[in-house]
Amino acid sequence: MTTETGGLAGRGHLLRLGAPRDTSAVRHLVTFLVASVVTVLATRAYLAATGYPQIGGGDLHVAHVLWGGLLMALAMMVLLSYVGPAPRSLGAVVGGVGFGLFIDEVGKFVTADNDYFYAPTAAIIYFVTVLLVLVVEAMHGRREHHPGEYLAVAADRLTAGLAGGFTPSAREEARVLAAKGAGEPGAELVADLVEAVPDDDADVPDVVRSGADRVVGWLDALVGRTWGAWLAIALILLVSASEVVVGVEVLFGRVPGMPEWMGTAILAAVSASVVLLVVGIVVGRRDGLRGAVWVRRAVLVSLLFTQLLVFRAVRWTASFGLVLDVLVFMALEVALRPDRMEAAEAAEEEAGATSPPPTR
Repeated sequence: MTTETGGLAGRGHLLRLGAPRDTSAVRHLVTFLVASVVTVLATRAYLAATGYPQIGGGDLHVAHVLWGGLLMALAMMVLLSYVGPAPRSLGAVVGGVGFGLFIDEVGKFVTADNDYFYAPTAAIIYFVTVLLVLVVEAMHGRREHHPGEYLAVAADRLTAGLAGGFTPSAREEARVLAAKGAGEPGAELVADLVEAVPDDDADVPDVVRSGADRVVGWLDALVGRTWGAWLAIALILLVSASEVVVGVEVLFGRVPGMPEWMGTAILAAVSASVVLLVVGIVVGRRDGLRGAVWVRRAVLVSLLFTQLLVFRAVRWTASFGLVLDVLVFMALEVALRPDRMEAAEAAEEEAGATSPPPTR
């Protein structure tokens, strides 16, 4: 009892209350947000191509916000009905599509005349998405997982294994999680259960996870090439150039309804991104990882500030620059993964240890 009490003393408040964070939560939340954004863009494109059809007829109009609510309810039913990790990817996709259909009609609910084409709608949707990303970062990106959380997630993975057996990859994942929870109360029991679960060749298909792993693998190979860094820099400069064009257009009054100060703000934000990018290039010539950190800051300025202003100015035509920014940011996140950084630091230490001492 003393050991368990001592082990519980160093835990966070939520962990002591029995609310550990899922180590796969970021992937599920990103899936939710990506599904939402893709749904918004696809809905806008479909409605524009089909002439904005009305479902119902006469005085009856079934808005797609209703379908969004139904899909979000369906996602909740799935997530609340099953234990284990299998339903979470499905819930993230269905819930994301539902939220996209819901938020796409925000213009109708912030205007007196229910204006779907309300000009700031694109900026509002972008702002909400950025706000949700910041919430995800605050929940999962500011502190490392506690060993007790790894152990809890290993036990969560066990629920699927106990019901239907483990594939080799699922067992290995549970082993790694249980090993990271070693020393916690019950860790040995969880590790023994991981080994006791029978083998099974079939697993619940997870298209989202396999797709995410494929994208990460592709980006991992890309950032490992010398030209990958220059490609990222070129894309950032391309996005910055497009943002400068928008800023100049707004500044000189060529975008109706936009104040001049917004053009100044866009140009100031672009300048900040370019300065950070230049610092990243200079630092990266000596230390590639530290340079990538500075380049990541340049992309964050664009994503958090510049793109928001650009979406307000030119609305949905800013989507192309956003996609490029997101792709570069994803590549930088892969490049700055802890395992890659640890491997690079180990390689530097090994190179320093094997290099001959300087001659006098």
